[in-house]
Amino acid sequence: MSKLGRVLVAMSGGIDSTVTAMILHEQGYEVVGITMKTWDYANSGGTKKETGCCSLDSINDARSVAVQMGFPHFIIDIRDEFGDHVIDNFVDEYMAGRTPNPCVLCNTHIKWSALLKRADAMDCEFIATGHYAQLNQTDAGRWHVRKSADDKKDQSYVLWGLSQECMARSRFPLGHMTKPEVRQLAYDFGYEELSKKAESFEICFVPDNDYRGFLKRRVPGLEAEVAGGQFVNTAGEVIGTHDGYPFYTIGQRKGLGQAFGQPMYVTKIDAATNIVTLGPVDALVKNGMLVGGITLQKYPQLPADGTELVTKVRYKDAGTLSQVSQLSPNQVAVDFYANVRGVAPGQSAVFYEGDDVVGGGLIHASR
Repeated sequence: MSKLGRVLVAMSGGIDSTVTAMILHEQGYEVVGITMKTWDYANSGGTKKETGCCSLDSINDARSVAVQMGFPHFIIDIRDEFGDHVIDNFVDEYMAGRTPNPCVLCNTHIKWSALLKRADAMDCEFIATGHYAQLNQTDAGRWHVRKSADDKKDQSYVLWGLSQECMARSRFPLGHMTKPEVRQLAYDFGYEELSKKAESFEICFVPDNDYRGFLKRRVPGLEAEVAGGQFVNTAGEVIGTHDGYPFYTIGQRKGLGQAFGQPMYVTKIDAATNIVTLGPVDALVKNGMLVGGITLQKYPQLPADGTELVTKVRYKDAGTLSQVSQLSPNQVAVDFYANVRGVAPGQSAVFYEGDDVVGGGLIHASR
């Protein structure tokens, strides 16, 4: 038994998770590799070959590395868990006129839950993933996520939902590294082909990036049910018809199917009436929002009413200085100091203090 402990490493077959396993193995941890089968895209009716963490090639790549480095590797099938939580939520959110972020939900409720459950069964004290993020513990003993050393790859935004228990048992070996350094390390370990492996940026269960087609396949009769909805302008005047409200997202400009004489953006989606509101880019500007489903990491509650924090409303958002006021244990009001475009209900809002994640939640409404 290693003095550092036994760690269960989530291995997708990609470069990041593979290098994670290599680093921990070299550091002296007793490594156990595990690959989670989350989705069978070949049976989903998509038009693109199965790729990414669910493909047979990726599973074989992960197993091959484990065999070469001499640690055990297991494959677990969590398709039922994944479908019940992530995919059903993805469909439900679009049907409610919101824009989901399945990666956040997967990390919070599926990956960590599945990993901890298997870690306990395999006598592993820790779990590890290839996320570009860091973990820190405050003087008061609170665990929280911290931004990665690589700003371009930072994934702290999708980890706001992790609990104290999850973070206490997690390891993120890549948090202090940049992507080029990770590629170089793979090369140095003797995995030249892996060091050049391309990344996948699609949603794992929609690898052809056609979420509209995915919704049509998951909800029989959807296309006919929602066809013929109305486009209205910000004054409520009908200016056209559309294919159905689930097929549009806040901030969308392209793919509206008709010209309006000026660039128009989706500013509001009303599922109850099948009405999609369009407006000029200025109509996307918001100065505040309500955020629910709150998870606080760095503090058990916000230090003060109207705490100044930087708020990100999208993964690639640079963040905006804001005043965050706690309305209840599960809801906060956010007032931006500078107006923000494209605040979309269903997306995550994540609050930062410097590089530290204070917490996050789901955007309920903009204002």
